Amino acid sequence: MHQPIDIEALCAERGLRITEQRRIIARVLSESDDHPDVEELHQRASKFDSGISIATVYRTVRLFEEAGILDRHDFGDGRARYEAAPEAHHDHMIDVETGRVIEFVDPELEALQRQIAERLGFRLVDHRMELFGVRLGREGSDPAE
Repeated sequence: MHQPIDIEALCAERGLRITEQRRIIARVLSESDDHPDVEELHQRASKFDSGISIATVYRTVRLFEEAGILDRHDFGDGRARYEAAPEAHHDHMIDVETGRVIEFVDPELEALQRQIAERLGFRLVDHRMELFGVRLGREGSDPAE
């Protein structure tokens, strides 16, 4: 489901100064088809420029997040994980055993959420859904299998 987003172009659109290290971090994020944390981003960016410090990655991620270019997620593993702010809304299913994150869109679920908001006297303007589960057939199985 992942659609590549050109983070470097979004930086230019929003007037952010793009240094070479920010360019590398933006490229790594744009090419990520997962939801990396800062440490993973640092490892990937270091392959292009070994001089990029973890502090630079933290500062850049915070800057991109404040500019609305990145979304931060907490999938329950104690790490802030990031993805380019999607153009189209989607939700997440997190496999609690493997940490795998599956993106999905369900029109019925979206309609139900709007109906619930209206029933409570609101117009839904945004929401975030993160479902946590184990694969069917895996409950109670020995993880060593």
